[in-house]
Amino acid sequence: MEQKTLRLILGDQLNHNHSWFKTKNNLFTYVLMELREETDYALHHIQKVIGFFGAMQNFAKELKDLGHQVIYINLNNTSNLHSFSKNCEALILQHQFTKFEYQLPDEFRVDEQLKRFTSELKIDIGIADTEHFYTSRDELKNLFAGKQKFLMETFYRYMRKKHQILLVDGDKPMHGKWNFDEDNRQKLPKEHKPTSPLLFSNNLQSIEEEIRKTSIKTSGQVDSRNFIWPISRTQSLVLLDFFAENCLPLFGTFQDAMAPQEWSIYHSRLSFSLNIKLLSPKEVIEKAIETYTKNPDKIEFHQLEGFVRQIIGWREYMHGMYWLKMPEYANLNYLEHTAKLPTWFWTGKTKMNCLKNSIEQSLKYAYAHHIQRLMITGNFALLAGVNPNEVDDWYLGIYIDAIQWVEITNTRGMSQFADGGIIATKPYVSSATYIHKMSSYCQGCYYNKSIKTGDKACPFNSLYWNFYDKHEDKLSKNPRIGMMYNVWRKMNAKDKSELLEQAAFYLEHINEL
Repeated sequence: MEQKTLRLILGDQLNHNHSWFKTKNNLFTYVLMELREETDYALHHIQKVIGFFGAMQNFAKELKDLGHQVIYINLNNTSNLHSFSKNCEALILQHQFTKFEYQLPDEFRVDEQLKRFTSELKIDIGIADTEHFYTSRDELKNLFAGKQKFLMETFYRYMRKKHQILLVDGDKPMHGKWNFDEDNRQKLPKEHKPTSPLLFSNNLQSIEEEIRKTSIKTSGQVDSRNFIWPISRTQSLVLLDFFAENCLPLFGTFQDAMAPQEWSIYHSRLSFSLNIKLLSPKEVIEKAIETYTKNPDKIEFHQLEGFVRQIIGWREYMHGMYWLKMPEYANLNYLEHTAKLPTWFWTGKTKMNCLKNSIEQSLKYAYAHHIQRLMITGNFALLAGVNPNEVDDWYLGIYIDAIQWVEITNTRGMSQFADGGIIATKPYVSSATYIHKMSSYCQGCYYNKSIKTGDKACPFNSLYWNFYDKHEDKLSKNPRIGMMYNVWRKMNAKDKSELLEQAAFYLEHINEL
């Protein structure tokens, strides 16, 4: 006998192709809810909150249009108890549901909450996979069983072979190499103008007005009458097509490049649609490969391989590492950093051009690409010794695509080396040299990229050497950075002292930089 079932859909589970929706049955009722529990656990960018709510409302409407039973609990609904468990408990009692089902959450916090809730329920329970990722929660753990290191490259090759992606002769990589990263590190030429990004014009003013009625605190800016991010599957597919046709041909070449006013360059900006599951990684990769196959003279292979690696390599790897290492991972602080995040991370009001541009862009668009996150904002926070808890909170809140499973592994692992090398094999720090190599940010900056100490010396230069000096006991034996310690040890005592004094001055006056 079929049971009257309540099915919970989380805000990052908007998967139209999920097997749940293949049949219409009045015994199944779907519920989506806008919660203070979700808006308040971090200081979120206003675009992130509006984007989630807009996509959820669209999804609910589309399910209803298809004939499904849907309950939607708006933010300011008087019956909203602002908790997944409390709202579901009330609905079960009110409608006399005899079964409760949910899809596996991607966040540990929500997973634990739903485990507690269902353990106390007196009705039947059903748990489904989200049917989104290439991998299961435990697949990475099983792959690396008994191993000391969890190399992404090993995982990436495993994924290519398992799913038969970009292979020839069964298990050999196309064009003879697994990884073409060295071809993907060019700076934007001076006269080069990237493709203008595709922006949407969604009117979500009513959602913003509902948020403004509450005491919810947000960061950043928004034009809610012209909300630029995709909030439906249709729009997400349009953005995917746009990327494949207009950006993929130069994606790899300039994926690490940075320039003022060029916030999108050739990046796909599909991460929001992917992370709330309006798109699947499989269809994104298939579209990219299909476009490459049809345009072999227009798209070089390294453009495609770099993109595929981000999706089936890095994204799936981070999801696996999250479920392998949580909850302990959220408290790791290998370098024992305790400093506060500079106040200008919330305003962009700094004289450092690279940080000013990256932060102002983040506040304006709720977006920055991976090198801006890793080698500008993340690099500075690491050099400044900022507590990784504060860095985590900033990244989780500021970016529209930030959900903890992907944010914390990138921030605490890749960016801040707070895990001591579980994810990254070395700390990703640099002086002004790298920033100048990959961007045009240094041009016109208040600080001089070429000066290490003295008036207007670029802060990255002295903080770089200060970082290595401070952590010599933990880092000097790392084979990937041994060369830097050889350089440091050969410096004369006067130069060392001046660098450390300059760094100390900058750290003391960090909010004035």
